Amino acid sequence: MANIALLAFRDEAGGVPFVEWLESLPEKAQDKCRVRLERLAEMGHELRRPEADYLRDGVYELRIKFLRVNHRILYFFHGRTAVILSHGLQKEKAVPPKEIDLARDRKSVFISDPAKYTAKEDIL
Repeated sequence: MANIALLAFRDEAGGVPFVEWLESLPEKAQDKCRVRLERLAEMGHELRRPEADYLRDGVYELRIKFLRVNHRILYFFHGRTAVILSHGLQKEKAVPPKEIDLARDRKSVFISDPAKYTAKEDIL
């Protein structure tokens, strides 16, 4: 299996929603997220439940549980060699449709100009 590049989406204002969300978590939750991200980088499209799942419209979720809190990282693929991390959230029963829509919209924007919408920050 080839390693997949992990990249983060950068918005028009230059913000990186995924990195901002990750840095807001407790350190141990961040560590669990990084472990799951490493698995995504190793497995790419092959990563499945319980670690990852397809939501809809080309948007996937990375599934992390820490202290009874369900964290989700929404992402999409750019070709076969890159994953773009849209943003993270805490969920209760299901990922809200508006969050999936946000990731889908970010995917459309990203595809229009990948260089402009790719963050330079180190993900791991």
